[in-house]
Amino acid sequence: MATYDTLGTTYARTRQPDPRIAAQIHAALGNASDVVNVGAGSGSYEPPETVLAVEPSQVMLAQRPPESAPAVQAVAEHLPLRDNAADAVMALLTVHHWADLAAGISELRRVARRRIVILTWDQDIFRERFWLVRDYLPEAAAFDDTRAVPTGRLADLLGGARRQPVQVPHDCADGFGAAFWRRPHAYLDPQVRAGISMLAQTGEDAVAPGLNRLADDLTTGRWHTRYAELLAQETLDVGYRLLVAEGP
Repeated sequence: MATYDTLGTTYARTRQPDPRIAAQIHAALGNASDVVNVGAGSGSYEPPETVLAVEPSQVMLAQRPPESAPAVQAVAEHLPLRDNAADAVMALLTVHHWADLAAGISELRRVARRRIVILTWDQDIFRERFWLVRDYLPEAAAFDDTRAVPTGRLADLLGGARRQPVQVPHDCADGFGAAFWRRPHAYLDPQVRAGISMLAQTGEDAVAPGLNRLADDLTTGRWHTRYAELLAQETLDVGYRLLVAEGP
């Protein structure tokens, strides 16, 4: 996706895989002997069994470590692979960027022999539970409303899927949207925001007023008073979900 030719420049620095989330993803993949990663970005969460990464953005491909799996520049809707090419196919925080969701899911089902694993989020839960978009940046929530994929629709397109909550650790190493739920100062860092498509695509002008309120609340201590219960929590469920579907 051309979007990531501009938005993806900081990913190698701000979007490192979190080992706890990685363990959940790899467990969901099961004992797959070969894995294809679709919408692969810079290669986060790829297990050793990954045989091919598919990614449309050259900027993202250039950030893949030298030792990572072979990669090809292509889109989910037209995977350059034969039918039943791999035991498992994974697609992590990517389906909301696809131009044709149904075509992309159809391609995953065509290529996967045994299992499909998708990491996404439930927008209704995200809006309700994540303080940043609920209380400071409703503009970002409104942007996500336009692109978030209902997990029920995904499950239907997959022909059925198990849905597993993905808890976000308070010290999450992967700087995706809600990763800093207990580290609010991070959202004031432009480099952190650049690695979060929800904020980067909403635009700096739109999020500036809310970020100014956040900065003020952090300075005065209002944030810590208002969200004191969060400071005692180790993990938080803000709607991230793994969908696991068995292949045909």
